[in-house]
This record gives sequence, C-alpha cells and structure tokens, in this order.
Amino acid sequence: MSLPTPTLPTPTLHTARLRLRPFTDADADALFAPHSSAYVLRYWDAPPWTERARAERFIAACRQMANDGTGARLAMDRVSDGAFIGWCSLTRWNPDYRSASLGYCLDDAAWGHGYATEAARALLQWAFDTLDLNRVQAETDTRNAASARVLEKLGFLREGTLREDCVVNGEVSDSWVFGLIRRDWRPSPGRLPPAESSSLARQRPASGGFIPLP
Repeated sequence: MSLPTPTLPTPTLHTARLRLRPFTDADADALFAPHSSAYVLRYWDAPPWTERARAERFIAACRQMANDGTGARLAMDRVSDGAFIGWCSLTRWNPDYRSASLGYCLDDAAWGHGYATEAARALLQWAFDTLDLNRVQAETDTRNAASARVLEKLGFLREGTLREDCVVNGEVSDSWVFGLIRRDWRPSPGRLPPAESSSLARQRPASGGFIPLP
C-alpha cells in the first residue's frame, strides 16, 4: 500500500508593508499584466504570455504544487492599498536533501521600494522554520544586477555561472547561481535594506534545465 502524498499548505504571511497569501482565481487579470510585459520579463526564462489562459493555468499549478507538497507560491499584496504587485515562491522542496529554490516576480510599478527583499525574507523565515531547510538556491540572469543585489541582501552567495543555459526567442544568456545555507541565514528584525530597482529571479532545477511556467 502506497503512502499518501504529503501536502504543503500555502501560508499567509505578513510583513510591515505586504501580505503574502495563496493565489485565487480572482488574481488572473492582475497576474497576467506583469507576465505579458516584455519589459518586466526581459530577463525571464520564457517569453511573455500572450493569452490570459496562461494566468489561469499558473494559478492552477500553484494549487497543484501545494497538493503535491513540493513548494509554495504566494501572491504579494501591498497593505496600504491592497494592490497585487507580484509573487514569490519556494519551490522544488526536497525534504531528503532539505533544499528548495527561491523565485520572485514583481510588476515594474512596484520596483524600487524593496518589496522583493521584504517578501523573500518573510518567505525564507517561514521556510527555515517550517521545512527545516539546510539550503536554498536561486538563479538570475547575469545582466540582472538588481536581482543579484536582492539575493545578496538576503545572505545568498554567488556560487557560479551557468553558461548559455537560457535561450528565449533566439537570445542566449548566462545565469548566476546563488546559494544560502542555513547557518548563514540572518533574519533582519530591524529596518529593511535599501530598495532595489528591479525584481525578478529565475527558477530552475539543479540540472540547469528550465521549469516552464504553465
């Protein structure tokens, strides 16, 4: 008799300026906006979306991820006005290796305010406390210096370069691999670091192949 697949309920987290919560069907339009923008996704690992159905499949995949117990992807609302400004995620959770991967994507109107750092810090704290992680990995396009700064603020160390690992619409790019080990994790109870100017990190498995968004 096979054991049932464990679920991983998506948490709701609160920071000084943000609420991180599970996605709902009502988020489809707000989610489609940044993911259909060539400017927002200029360093992403796939072309911009061209149909709203992609947002609906993305949200369904978030639920499936929770049901499969492989991670959590959270919508990001700004507390001051309730606006959806993006999302962050902890995916590919491996309880045997005690590892997972961090990712985030914010609408360009929300850049420059430190939201990515604030959201990722809260998600990492939840993950280290709840999932007993030892390692978190993140990857970003080598041209995306702003995203690299976000990861460095969180304590990630740049560990290497994946050469020409991404081809989108014929454009080849490299990626930096960042890693955060549990013993290096330092939650920041005080004031958040200065704001970043861009917010987008790729998510890929350890093999270096991309996991396509739904």
